[in-house]
Amino acid sequence: MNANVRMPMEARAAAEVDEGQLEVAVCRTLPDIMQAMAVRTLVYLGEQACPYDEEYDGNDFAGATHLILRRDGEPIGTLRIRWFADFAKVERVAVRREYRRGRATLMLILAAKRLAEKKNYRKILGYGQVRLIPFWQQYFNAQIRENRDGFVVSDHDYVEMIVEGTPPTDALTLDSDPLVLLRPEGAWEEAGVLDVSAKRPASNLGGLSR
Repeated sequence: MNANVRMPMEARAAAEVDEGQLEVAVCRTLPDIMQAMAVRTLVYLGEQACPYDEEYDGNDFAGATHLILRRDGEPIGTLRIRWFADFAKVERVAVRREYRRGRATLMLILAAKRLAEKKNYRKILGYGQVRLIPFWQQYFNAQIRENRDGFVVSDHDYVEMIVEGTPPTDALTLDSDPLVLLRPEGAWEEAGVLDVSAKRPASNLGGLSR
């Protein structure tokens, strides 16, 4: 999740802005989170006049993963993923106005989809604004949930949409290597600090659980 996300040909939009070097990463530090919140504040509170208490709803630190999109190091987009038993929910997708005509939004959502697939999710739920339904259908083959009514949040019309995930052959499972599961979110392919720790002589001291 720290490397650039390459877009498949069918999911590319014509770039109408100077995008520079785009990179999507998992938020793992307080500065990362602050950048994500700054982008959301610009988009939702600034542009959409969303009330603060509705935007910052108490779910940002409750089983959630945040992604940050940067252009040449500058934060320009973010989204939040919340994890449920049999589905992942992508929400709070926000891209600064001047970067919306290129690949930014596609990169964010594709990165979220790939992260969910790596974690072995096959259903990704999103609440899409009605005006954006064609975007979700064109680029992610999203399906509007049947027999479910639309709803209004913060004065915008939404529908429930499902994106089908296809976990890779190396998706995380209960049988994955313990040290892999201990690595930082989204960095399961890279050796972490506990990989080094595992090579040290055993000690009877320390915590009871990792």
